[in-house]
Amino acid sequence: MKLKLNRIMLATLSILIVGLSSCYDEKMEWGDPYNHPDEDDLPLELQEKISRYDVLNAYTTSKLGVGIDFNLYLTDEKYRDLIHQNFDEITPGNELKQSSLMKNDGTLDFSKADDVIDALLAAQLTIYGHTLVWHNQQKAGYFNTLIAPTIIPGTPGSSLIANGDFENGLDGWNIPYYGEAVTASADGGVIDGAHAMKVVVGDFGGGKYNMQINSPAFPIINGHKYEISFYIKSEGEGQVGLDFPNDNLSNQYPWTNGTDLTTTSSTWTKVSYNPTATPDGMVATADNNAMTFRLLLGAVKNVTYYIDAVEVIDLDAEPAEVNYVSNGNFEKGDLSDWTPSNPGNGITVTADAKFEGNYGLQGIASATSSNEWDLQFQSVEIPLDPAKTYTLSFWIQSDSDGKGRISFPGFSNEWPWQNWDGSGSGALFNTNATWKQISVDFTPVYKDGVSAVKFSFDLGKVAGVTYFVDDVKVVEKTVASNTPSFSASYAGPITIEKTPEEKKEILEPVFRQYITDVATHYAGKVAAWDVVNEPMNDNGTLRTGEEDLQSTAVFYWQYYLGKDYAVTAFKAAKAADPNAILFINDYGLESAGGNKLDGLINYVNYIESQGAPVDGIGTQMHLNINWSDTTAIRTMFQKLAATGKQIKISELDVAIANASNPESPVSPTAEQYAQQAELYRFVAAMYTQYIPEAQRYGITVWGVSDNENEHEYWLKNDAPCLWNADYARKHAYKGFADGWAGRDVSADFSGKLLY
Repeated sequence: MKLKLNRIMLATLSILIVGLSSCYDEKMEWGDPYNHPDEDDLPLELQEKISRYDVLNAYTTSKLGVGIDFNLYLTDEKYRDLIHQNFDEITPGNELKQSSLMKNDGTLDFSKADDVIDALLAAQLTIYGHTLVWHNQQKAGYFNTLIAPTIIPGTPGSSLIANGDFENGLDGWNIPYYGEAVTASADGGVIDGAHAMKVVVGDFGGGKYNMQINSPAFPIINGHKYEISFYIKSEGEGQVGLDFPNDNLSNQYPWTNGTDLTTTSSTWTKVSYNPTATPDGMVATADNNAMTFRLLLGAVKNVTYYIDAVEVIDLDAEPAEVNYVSNGNFEKGDLSDWTPSNPGNGITVTADAKFEGNYGLQGIASATSSNEWDLQFQSVEIPLDPAKTYTLSFWIQSDSDGKGRISFPGFSNEWPWQNWDGSGSGALFNTNATWKQISVDFTPVYKDGVSAVKFSFDLGKVAGVTYFVDDVKVVEKTVASNTPSFSASYAGPITIEKTPEEKKEILEPVFRQYITDVATHYAGKVAAWDVVNEPMNDNGTLRTGEEDLQSTAVFYWQYYLGKDYAVTAFKAAKAADPNAILFINDYGLESAGGNKLDGLINYVNYIESQGAPVDGIGTQMHLNINWSDTTAIRTMFQKLAATGKQIKISELDVAIANASNPESPVSPTAEQYAQQAELYRFVAAMYTQYIPEAQRYGITVWGVSDNENEHEYWLKNDAPCLWNADYARKHAYKGFADGWAGRDVSADFSGKLLY
């Protein structure tokens, strides 16, 4: 047995006082929420025996650890004293997980954990880090922004909403409450233009109507159906809803996919309210009247939202031709959205060059011009759908006979041969002093993952010619007039998914850097790390998970990085802190059949075959008196011992209820407590019997007591721990100590018992 005078002397005195006083109680003190047996079911003899036991870590030379809550450690003196008296090592329950250390923008904040860890170290407790890599409690929202699809802004269409892109600030939008929390900003990125609406919901949130954004008014026509859509993302998980503050739509409060509120995440998501989601439609009931809608953003506290590309489309309107070329008629009066890549003797926008409207473009070829590209100007990139065919058209004239062409830089059809002007196929079209319209049909193609077209006017073939260009258009070649659609009336954003290879290339350095930064920060303070947590499926295969770009908390690194994600993790952890002991950890390894255990051992062998060190294996052992298999537990310890690794029971508890969260708290009987004590004893005894002393890292019990403050989420209405809700020792305390000691310790007690 160890002698730990720094923590045992005070503990022994406290236990003796508690033990002596308990002998005269009619029954043990119990706290809510549990109902407990009568005194006849809890013999005073057993109570006195338990009270005379030493502190737990007196019965083992291995590390005895406990999973704790830092806040309880700071605020609950009884809780803190039990930890100091009985345990050698601390596993923070949540405080070293990524969701606690990483902020929404991916930066790290160690301040909440550092002071407590320093206090634990001062109390001569070691720290087991839980956990560097897991799929739960991740900052998935941040990582999803890194691999989210690229969204190329659309061109304005026939939306009925003015300032839906917020390029004029908040003009037309009304914020009845907390107006200071709403701005037009580019902080979080945009979908359309240079600004989005930024809404910062603070502590005033908590009800969906606590933050309301009223739209500008828009005209409606009796009987027409409308689609309202917008793009939204949030820092942290949020919720958005929409309703109508007047009765000009027959269904005043439309629902989206059958729910009142739509969940938002850090990835831009398009939210639509339309007849597809509500078959009876958002149908106007008032003719020639103005309509508004209201965005509801107050449901969740302390969330920041970004909203852009707000559109209202009349689905029953005649489809409008949409020109995808920005400033194609040059009515801005300048070369906005055009680049003079080779200006020749000058490229300008002037009223003298117009075909219609107020302005057109003038380009002058130099006296030595002989190549098409000697006079050249280009459009900006235009997002187009590669599944559609488009028509590029423009009007052109020249002061003398000239020649020109259109090219598409970077695409397979760079120099299309077309029957440009009825004179037969060719690379060039002819120009003269008469305005003529030139057009070409084309289908865009993907290149390097991008479906955006940029085209060039190449007018340098003939020297000294002055050209005039106006009314440049790119439109869809066909629009079915009898089937109005969103795309027919609005050139919406183009979404380009990243490939699996691109996602891996983005995520792998972020993954490695997080492990490096955390392990480096706690080098010399955290003695051992749970490097990779819960990597296996129950059938023994690697848990790969799935992609969920809307998730803010679950992120499967192995889905993106593949089988070697653990290889990368262990290598990075070892490089950051060579002295730390590195574990892989999983639950259910004691399951009958052993498939999960065998799969984990095989995976450890693979990791090490790739040059990454795995020092130990952690088995969680969340057990239950109703179904735990003692034969499978024996077999597990035998197989773990055969690996030669350090073996740690990392999260031991023994539940009593048949379900982890029954409707009402359990009311354990003395028999159930005895079964729980026996299972605790059995686990400790089998650990010491089958795991060689040199391989015994130790056992960590998951939680101190049955107090509801420790079980808000985990085994909420159960009684799985060694101390009861009032921090009194349970029968399980005796069983666990006996298992460590390898005998019934109370058989050694001498002197007259007080029962």
